[in-house]
Amino acid sequence: MNEYRISDLSVGLQASFEVEVTNLMFDQFLAMSGDNNPLHLDPTFAKERGFKDRVAYGLMTSSFYSKLAGVYLPGKNAVLHGIDITFRKPAFSSDRLQVEGTISFINEAYGQIEIKASITNGNGELISKAKIKVGLSV
Repeated sequence: MNEYRISDLSVGLQASFEVEVTNLMFDQFLAMSGDNNPLHLDPTFAKERGFKDRVAYGLMTSSFYSKLAGVYLPGKNAVLHGIDITFRKPAFSSDRLQVEGTISFINEAYGQIEIKASITNGNGELISKAKIKVGLSV
């Protein structure tokens, strides 16, 4: 886990990681959220609507933006202030996702940064993009 302080950061600093979407993640998100929409649970229902398999929860995949800020950029000292997310394509179980972020703005007076971030699948297709506002707790 990174422990950047505001003085360690610069516009253009990047971080990334990969994650695989698993069936266990679907089960855990269902248990936590109560979202039992069959699009996320029933492969037949999803396929009847034109998808290749059941669709990963959008907020489940977006939780990786929290990991980006809380573990990588800036890491331990992060306090999430907001995320503006745009979804482009669905993700599915067993997709390998690449989560990337770049610091695009730093406000030292307020101890806040903005990160332009994205999630792509193994085919390089954009799943979502986000603007993340993060405060630093030190």
